[in-house]
Amino acid sequence: MSSSRTVICLLRNDLRLHDNELFHWAQRNAEHIVPLYCFDPTHYVGTYNYSLPKTGPFRLRFLLEGIRDLRNTLINKGSNLVVRRGKPEEVVADLIRQLGSVSSVAFHEEVTSEELNVEKRVKDVCAQMKVKVHTCWGSTLYHRDDLPFPHMSRLPDVYTQFRKAVESEGRVRPVFSTPEKLNPLPPGLEEGAIPTAEDLQQTEPVTDPRSAFPCGGGESQALARLKHYFWDTDAVATYKETRNGLIGVDYSTKFSPWLAMGCISPRYIYHQIKQYEKERTANQSTYCFPAGLLQVYKSVPWKKDMKLFDAWKEGRTGVPFVDANMRELAATGFMSNRGRQNVASFLTKDLGLDWRMGAEWFESLLIDHDVCSNYGNWLYSAGIGNDPRENRKFNMIKQGLDYDNNGDYVRGWVPELQNIRGGDVHTPWALSTAVLAHAHVTLGDTYPAPIVTAPEWSRHVNKKAVGVWGKGSRKKGPSHTPKQHRDRGIDFYFSRSKNL
Repeated sequence: MSSSRTVICLLRNDLRLHDNELFHWAQRNAEHIVPLYCFDPTHYVGTYNYSLPKTGPFRLRFLLEGIRDLRNTLINKGSNLVVRRGKPEEVVADLIRQLGSVSSVAFHEEVTSEELNVEKRVKDVCAQMKVKVHTCWGSTLYHRDDLPFPHMSRLPDVYTQFRKAVESEGRVRPVFSTPEKLNPLPPGLEEGAIPTAEDLQQTEPVTDPRSAFPCGGGESQALARLKHYFWDTDAVATYKETRNGLIGVDYSTKFSPWLAMGCISPRYIYHQIKQYEKERTANQSTYCFPAGLLQVYKSVPWKKDMKLFDAWKEGRTGVPFVDANMRELAATGFMSNRGRQNVASFLTKDLGLDWRMGAEWFESLLIDHDVCSNYGNWLYSAGIGNDPRENRKFNMIKQGLDYDNNGDYVRGWVPELQNIRGGDVHTPWALSTAVLAHAHVTLGDTYPAPIVTAPEWSRHVNKKAVGVWGKGSRKKGPSHTPKQHRDRGIDFYFSRSKNL
């Protein structure tokens, strides 16, 4: 098609123009650039162990929004996003043959097995077709070459030790500048249609007005969210106090879905934090927030009881705090950090189910699914990760009372219990028959009896507010994070305390 040098930029989890080394490199090394995204059919099959849908409806919608947004951004820069359906190595081979001018294929390296297998197959194709491969590293806050560990054997096993080392000895590189213009596509190359959810055998999800994440996908939305959270509302200055919330959009940054797809750069966020500290304020909230941008076997007789698993994933366990969180996930594709910790602990520690069942359900539904974060955190929850504090377990009743003390969150997602006021909503099985009748609740009929109860829960049954409509309850108003619990939890990592 063209005798000019052409670079194919294979995009995967790096759907942005800002701070993207691929575009920065290609702009200097080619006359034509092909930004390419492949809808890989292997992403739309079943998960590895339990054949759950690998890409659920909420994440797919978010991805499609991100693809459309990136295409618009690239068009405004004089380029376009080429979209194809097929395995990346096959699509790349077809384009190399079609164009006849491809000098290099460039992509960001990843670290997990399926992604590495794709990279190997793309490299094999390029080697056969005598096309160079250029790789970059760009998904983490710290570049791997800048980590303060001279050899992998010196890498700490425990996250806290890793965090302290990189904070004191590492450096965050500056962001790559966003190009004013991009070199164009080769002449005559068709952009390709962006598929619909139906094209990928998925249904379009219904938007739930209760969602704590009512945001759209794409780089533009990500940058707008950062502007809102940092500069328009100063919400970042109270992040430490609010991050364990359950209700609303601004109790946490909500950056994770965009980070997972690479719509926003962790380095960009970091440098915006530093600018905010310089221009507005520096406090414990602005200090602890960047820690959430970091990413880094023993035999357990797990059960594989599908009846228990179905009750967990459908929010029918009879434990209201668990059910509320699982219903929010099913209805919106999102769940708070606090909720994720609790439902994971309940699945692995109270039900004794295989942690991989939970991990694959999260992979299917979460908008912000990231392989390393999701599977690493589930290992951590199950007690089989690199953690010196073993056998920790969340107390579902204490957690519910600590973080949803008035029960507003539970009533919002478990309407069967809406007539139970205050903290009593967390333990309906402990209420008298008369109180339940007054609230129009029949356990085992209108709402399930608990599928399991843990002995440690009983210590907190009598510490909550009493209430049916018209009777006493805790303070009115929305559920909030009590002051004594504001420091707990960050990015699905667990508290040091065993009294959870």
